[in-house]
Amino acid sequence: MLPQRLRLRRSADFASVIHTGRKVRRPTLILYAMSAVSPRFGVIVGKRVGNAVTRNLVKRRLRHQAAVLLDETGPMDVVVRALPGAGGSGDRLRA
Repeated sequence: MLPQRLRLRRSADFASVIHTGRKVRRPTLILYAMSAVSPRFGVIVGKRVGNAVTRNLVKRRLRHQAAVLLDETGPMDVVVRALPGAGGSGDRLRA
């Protein structure tokens, strides 16, 4: 689990990253990123991805990847939005 200081938690923080940051789209997710003072990470997984079990699995996988990547990146806020194909994609989440 990511420490609290590395997580985006307020909706205003999510909105600023989504509206101000750069966007990269993949088949199963969209990544938004913008420079910040310290690295923080947030996940958006909607109901279209699947049932609660599937959504939580997707969130856990994304947070695990974030824990690895936040050490390698500089100070930036990152929001990852999972798309409906992410629930059944298995290894494609890592793309």
